[in-house]
Amino acid sequence: MAEIKLQDIEKYFGDNYVIRKLNLTIENKEFVVLLGPSGCGKTTTLRAIAGLEEIDSGDILIDGKPVQDLRAGDRDIAFVFQLFALYPHLTAYDNIAFPLRATRESKASVDEKVRAVARALQIEDLLSRRPSALSGGDMQRVAIGRALVRRPKAMLMDEPIGALDAKLREEMRTELKRLHLENDQTTVYVTHDQVEAMSLADRIAIMNEGVLQQVGTPSEVYDNPANLFVAQFVGSPVMNITPANLQSADGATKVAVGQDGVAFDFPSAIEPQLSGAHSDLMLGVRPEGVLLAHNKTAGHVAVEAHIIEPLGAYDIVDLKIGNAFLRARTASGFVDRPGDMVWARIDPAQTHFFNSLSGDAIHVRLDE
Repeated sequence: MAEIKLQDIEKYFGDNYVIRKLNLTIENKEFVVLLGPSGCGKTTTLRAIAGLEEIDSGDILIDGKPVQDLRAGDRDIAFVFQLFALYPHLTAYDNIAFPLRATRESKASVDEKVRAVARALQIEDLLSRRPSALSGGDMQRVAIGRALVRRPKAMLMDEPIGALDAKLREEMRTELKRLHLENDQTTVYVTHDQVEAMSLADRIAIMNEGVLQQVGTPSEVYDNPANLFVAQFVGSPVMNITPANLQSADGATKVAVGQDGVAFDFPSAIEPQLSGAHSDLMLGVRPEGVLLAHNKTAGHVAVEAHIIEPLGAYDIVDLKIGNAFLRARTASGFVDRPGDMVWARIDPAQTHFFNSLSGDAIHVRLDE
């Protein structure tokens, strides 16, 4: 297995600055997901690790050894592509066996390793079939088997389940996590799907416009986003973000949201922590931090339910608060119909604040 270290990596395509001074360490046996929108540099980073893309400056180290000048075939890394890349004229068995035969392993060794990988991937009964006779999920299992069979130092995956339908994606997420745990494989995985990232990763590295925005466990990037980009990219639905300002009157502290300033109660301890940021303040709260009641309740304000999205186990309710909207996560059926009036408050312990100019988080965490 391997530790992968990226030090001050830069990459240009002409005048396009694709990777900007990227520094990241993937620990031995760790599953790290590179997450970000299309064009953010995550796939280019993955290809640079594999040796499929040259970098303009910086160092790529595998187990402490610089490899940026080595050919892809000399880095002992396997790459799984989104579109399978199987040989159509070969059976699943022969596709998996191909890298072993290329290094002239014995027939007995090849057979033993192919069948062991097939057992792990639960495709033993498919080994005699050609790709044209396999489903999309089974073709991706074969492609993963071909990568796993030679036990590389690290596994690199570029949106390997992005072309599958929703049910197959869910099944393959479970398979990939199980394989990682069973093989103790260092894995770097690229996706733009934050649900995949949250469910698979030990740590997530979030990128935007070639810049690493934040690195952390799924809970860290969800609960403590470093900036507005992370706050609105991680989470489904995304975090509510709205302009805000502090108000003090009669010894009470309130935070007004939206342009017409509907105000919610907050602990007075918030004021010194937000000193100097009053005019450039953005409030962020996830839908589960917007709390509703059916009846008038202390600390709540009257709001109108605008749109209700029933999602089975829970609903997402859009609340019209003056000229602003906040989304709340509620129990299924909690609000009967659009237009109903309910009472809402914002949970201070689940509230984040950001500087609207820099986008950076203002580290204020309040307990009630």
